Amino acid sequence: MTKVFFITGAGRGLGADIARQALAAGHRVVATGRRPERVLHALGGAQDGLLATALDITDPEAAENAVQAAVDRFGQIDVLINNAGNFYAGFFEELSERQVRAQIETNLFGPMNVTRAVLPVMRARRAGHIITISSLAGVVGVDFCVAYAAAKFGVEGFMESLHHDVEPFGIRTTIVEPGFFRTELLVDASTTFADGSIDDYAERTAATQKHWRAMNGRQGGDPARLADALLKVAGLDQPPLRFVAGDDCLQAVEAKARELLTQVEASRELGSGLAHTDAA
Repeated sequence: MTKVFFITGAGRGLGADIARQALAAGHRVVATGRRPERVLHALGGAQDGLLATALDITDPEAAENAVQAAVDRFGQIDVLINNAGNFYAGFFEELSERQVRAQIETNLFGPMNVTRAVLPVMRARRAGHIITISSLAGVVGVDFCVAYAAAKFGVEGFMESLHHDVEPFGIRTTIVEPGFFRTELLVDASTTFADGSIDDYAERTAATQKHWRAMNGRQGGDPARLADALLKVAGLDQPPLRFVAGDDCLQAVEAKARELLTQVEASRELGSGLAHTDAA
């Protein structure tokens, strides 16, 4: 069945792959980015089923304008894919408060802004599917990713709770947890390293920055295959609440699940029996 996809960050990387494959499958696509001319170029130019429109996801008014443009052109939005994001990399003490806030503004409040704008359209039709790209770092915290992980852990909580809010209106939600895919997240336009330099971290900072830079373009995951998988998820009548993508992420999430169960057992003796004596 032909659907209308609203995709953020569609000018490059995974967003462009999703948009291209959705168009090739006969869907209609609202492809958004800060510069719609770049989005059009990335997707091969103007097409009947394509609307390229400007969107800065950190601007709620811009989100509302982009959604209105989508409705004016196609009459509805069936699938929202919150894909746009960036990466602030660094050890916590070396990241400035400004950088941490900017990371959360884009990667958490950005999807919230777009979702808030899209929900009335879906709710009016009692149908829709909201897919938000989280990350392996939304499940497993790692060094040098504290700001990114804080935002993505927030995305996980937002989407998991949103599911309960909107399911009565026939709106489905899916959190996507990719591992390391060869997208453009690690290019200079998407990655910002910490401003500060603290002697105690200097050696590790230099080595870790070198590692991340060397990883760009060498990640194992194929974003075109991920885009294909996401289109299949979007086509399911009962899509999963979580979609774990990539062998590396599957292994890491399994290990985290086992670790959580182990911690529950380790907490049981001291963590149980803490209720008021008059509690039911």
